[in-house]
Amino acid sequence: MTSRFILSTVVGSFLLSIWGCAASKSDLPVVNSVDIHKYLGPWYEIMRLPNSFESGLTCVMAEYSLKPNGDIQVTNSGHKIGETATVKTATGTAWIPDPAEPAKLKVRFFWPFSGNYWVLALDSDYRYAMVGDPSREYLWILSREKTLPAETLHALLSQAKAQGFDTARLVQTGQDCS
Repeated sequence: MTSRFILSTVVGSFLLSIWGCAASKSDLPVVNSVDIHKYLGPWYEIMRLPNSFESGLTCVMAEYSLKPNGDIQVTNSGHKIGETATVKTATGTAWIPDPAEPAKLKVRFFWPFSGNYWVLALDSDYRYAMVGDPSREYLWILSREKTLPAETLHALLSQAKAQGFDTARLVQTGQDCS
């Protein structure tokens, strides 16, 4: 892991925590429930709003696993564009601060900074998810597969736009690395 990637992850986490705390926009609706055990495992990033900590990466994935204390280990990885043999990773921790709101998680990649990880949409079979932040600066569309059906993606984009996200800024994440 390069120092630039670590620095961008630290800066990204810091900015995520600042924007998460300073969000002046209206609250962001989340799903009613999340079964963390069903959420665990690998997820492919399909689309995202641009951010500094994923800049220059393709084939981005997230792997969620349960830690002995009940928190969630988050391992993000991505291949460097143009050098797909170079994989960058960042490992953090996620947790549910309020059990009454299980879709509103916090994530930390660098202590003491943490950011919001709110589940905005979730397939009943946990095949896809949309995750964002109430600042509307961060948004990810995730899938268990490398692609999503066009109608599913369109529905998620419509929901994101209706919730105040600038969907014109979304970038598609390639998943064609070997």
